[in-house]
Amino acid sequence: MLIGITGGIGSGKSTISRFFEVLGVPVYYSDDRGKYLMVHDDSLIAQIKSTFGDQSYFDDGRLNRAYLASEVFSNEKKLTTLNGFVHPAVGRDFENWVEKNAGEPYLLKEAALLFEAGIYQQLDKTICVMASRRLRIERVLLRDEQRSKQEIEDIMAKQVSDGQRKKLADFLVDNDGNELLIPQVLKIHQQLLNLARQAV
Repeated sequence: MLIGITGGIGSGKSTISRFFEVLGVPVYYSDDRGKYLMVHDDSLIAQIKSTFGDQSYFDDGRLNRAYLASEVFSNEKKLTTLNGFVHPAVGRDFENWVEKNAGEPYLLKEAALLFEAGIYQQLDKTICVMASRRLRIERVLLRDEQRSKQEIEDIMAKQVSDGQRKKLADFLVDNDGNELLIPQVLKIHQQLLNLARQAV
């Protein structure tokens, strides 16, 4: 079974994903793999260079993030073009990863834009990590010192609302500090194992 795990920026989805890893569940981190592929996938690198110019990369092969961000951040069309290159590359990479881990009861795919990009439709179930807007902003300000409060709010504005997340998700994790996290994760893990057994 393929399970998606998502949440708004600062909700703590990576932390919850690591809890599942401790339980032995393989986790595919989509955003990290996307960054990795942008410097290791030759066809993706060629697409980016031909569209955004050779200055997209430094001479040592590293991605010129500042330049690329300045190109796409305020230009919706360019951002769509870039995502149109990166998302299929991540999709192919994910398929290969699924084949390698085919013997597991279930696999987790961690992705920030699981609902926004429609990825959840290709998965069996989804988990959403929830936290209040105020707490999420505080967490991101502590974690990413280079981000301003306005930048974080701009990112939040592009993500689906908490109401939509609740409607679309099969499982919710409360990461607001009201409930202990490990019992919540263990409960979901047990339910998913049961579902995987039924599916065999």
